[in-house]
Amino acid sequence: MKDPFSRPTMEDLRQVLESIGKVDGNNTRASERLELSVPAEVTTQRGNTVSAMTREISRTGIGLLHRGSMVPGLVTVRMASESRQFEYQVQLEWCSPCDNGMFMSGGRFVTTSSSGSNETS
Repeated sequence: MKDPFSRPTMEDLRQVLESIGKVDGNNTRASERLELSVPAEVTTQRGNTVSAMTREISRTGIGLLHRGSMVPGLVTVRMASESRQFEYQVQLEWCSPCDNGMFMSGGRFVTTSSSGSNETS
């Protein structure tokens, strides 16, 4: 049995995204969203760490795919490339179950007046 909070694999992500399909029609969102599938780590308000994969990202928010439900609220999302680590404060606005025991969630970036960059080294 898999750990209910382990990071989804790329195959998990592919299966869920295929089951959802593409939305036909006009996109009424204010910001253009780009598909982005990279590993991420979410720290909840209670201090729990949830492994996740990003689904999409825009200038104003991010969509995630993970095992285990998360309560909406302020969370910290960390993503890393080979040379840099990025950390964002996100107001998680929703979390819904989907296929394979996975959950999709989404939220908007919270800007902080004291930080000029969300990049860490």
